[in-house]
Amino acid sequence: MGMLKEFKDFALRGNVVDMAVGVVIGAAFGKIVSSLVSDIIMPPIGFVLGGIDFSNLFIPLSKIPVSTLAEAKEAGVPVIAYGSFINNVIDFLIVAFAIFLCIKQINHFFPKAPAKEPRKCPYCKEVIADDATRCPHCTAELK
Repeated sequence: MGMLKEFKDFALRGNVVDMAVGVVIGAAFGKIVSSLVSDIIMPPIGFVLGGIDFSNLFIPLSKIPVSTLAEAKEAGVPVIAYGSFINNVIDFLIVAFAIFLCIKQINHFFPKAPAKEPRKCPYCKEVIADDATRCPHCTAELK
């Protein structure tokens, strides 16, 4: 019974619940970004580049002739799906940029306190502990 109580205390601790909520929201955000890239961003780019469907760009690694990625997968033909890779790279860049913007805003609302200036020996100018009574570098007696 003790282990069950410990687990309950652990699982209901604030930071664990916050992390779980963050993972769920992150997964949902990832799906939204993937849809944004594959359904909204890449089609116009493909159109401008001559009607290219990036999700269907691949290099077959077999002598079996295939014309689409779906056909290659159905036939079991190994492929290098570089179009999917391009989509995933763009997904990553958008997610990374969105996280950057969020962190930047969070840092704007919660600015860090300026770092405390380290105490220095008045004689040799080396950094010393705040509670030091003698400099460990030049052995001068400190006030």
